Amino acid sequence: MSLPSDHIRLLFGLKLRQLRIDRGLSVSELAQASGMAVSYISEIEKGRKYPKADKISALATAMNVDYDTLVSLKLSKKLEPISDLLRSKFLTEIPLELFGIDPADLLELLAEAPAKVSAMIRTFMDIALSYNMSVERLYMTMLRSYQELHDNHFEDIEADADRFLAEFAPANAPVTEGLLTNLLKTRYNVTIQPFDPDTQPDLATLRSVYRPESRVLHLNRHMAPGQRAYVLAREVGFQYLNLKVRPYAYAFVEAESFEQVLNNYKASYFAGAILIRREQLIARLSELFARPTWSNDDFLALIGECGSTPERFFYRLSNVLPKYFGIDQLFFYRFNNTAGENIFHLTKEMHLSRTQGPRGMVDEHYCRRWIALTILQELSFLQRHKQFSGAVCRAQLSTYADSRQQYLIVSVAYPHRTTEQENMSVSMCFVVNDALRSKMQFLSDPALSHRIVNEACERCGIFDCKERVSAPIVLQKRRQQEATKAAMSQLL
Repeated sequence: MSLPSDHIRLLFGLKLRQLRIDRGLSVSELAQASGMAVSYISEIEKGRKYPKADKISALATAMNVDYDTLVSLKLSKKLEPISDLLRSKFLTEIPLELFGIDPADLLELLAEAPAKVSAMIRTFMDIALSYNMSVERLYMTMLRSYQELHDNHFEDIEADADRFLAEFAPANAPVTEGLLTNLLKTRYNVTIQPFDPDTQPDLATLRSVYRPESRVLHLNRHMAPGQRAYVLAREVGFQYLNLKVRPYAYAFVEAESFEQVLNNYKASYFAGAILIRREQLIARLSELFARPTWSNDDFLALIGECGSTPERFFYRLSNVLPKYFGIDQLFFYRFNNTAGENIFHLTKEMHLSRTQGPRGMVDEHYCRRWIALTILQELSFLQRHKQFSGAVCRAQLSTYADSRQQYLIVSVAYPHRTTEQENMSVSMCFVVNDALRSKMQFLSDPALSHRIVNEACERCGIFDCKERVSAPIVLQKRRQQEATKAAMSQLL
């Protein structure tokens, strides 16, 4: 694999610095022995300069190594992780400037403290291997961080959506499935063909497949109308925004680059923006927040008015709440659960709040008092005993026992469309503070449910909790360590 010139300069500089230190030479001593300036040697070691052949020969002679050894890109064992990083796609495929990182600054950091950075990179690699982190998961984690850094609001995509609406759906006309289908066929020359997952079970988990060579969009027949409209709007987004590097299946089969993942997000954001207009959503939310009481049914009705799935609706909320309501301390998460079982899987999360909230955990049990989990149990009961097939909405004020931080959580649970006997809950969670109280009048509603919760059973000190499914082993271990430290301090 060929390397960019700046990576080659850095590898050469790292190797030169490593050999110089191994031989006990200072920069000035190497400069004197090779007949070069101290500043020039420093520039080489920082990866800013790459010497010509005669200077490389002089450096090799000064350190008593072969010319070929010095120019070889092979590093010692302790610096191998940096070499692996530079040879990977990370620095070339991930647009670091999106995160405010100048690649030159990153390379300088690698040059300034190579051994420490090498250990850090190796640690991250080992963690990724321990948690079986795939390339796709890494890209998705980076995307989520990118969303969080921008409060999940991107004005350039909102502006593109406004231009689209002004051209194709003026005067607040709805963006219908028929409009989207017609645009794809006539403006973008895309043919739409359905596929039946009953006869093609290997495609059952996909909502759509796009074939660029023939410009055919295959749609899963089993999608609900709201899902189908969203998939069509997403495809219009790819075409309207002229996003060439893109995935061809929804959901992802594999991600080939971060640009592909990012463009998929842009098309998805665009789809949400044209299907749920921000002006109308802001008006409806303002009216809802001004009410003195909370209504689960009215919230479900609002989702229905938008013709959206609960998950897409919550995501659209996260686009507008920070920008237009000043509510930026929030997070979103999704749990999946097989009906009748007491096992819950966190399958999606996004944190615009930097405070406590659900995170992926290994070998621990999420607090069974969370509304996101109890609502799944309620839905399962209704399905088994009441022949219920719809969605359930619940709101809860949750106060964490340890931090005493309070959150408003609004959860909606509903059946998974493509997986039999599986339900999912999506939740939008708001940090309760003065800003939230000033916006949401219904927070004072005495009928609003309130519970004391915690993070996980293994960390929880509520020992008489009836919902507990595991002993507080992490908490007990931490308390034992504290007792040991206290006893040690007495000895000292």
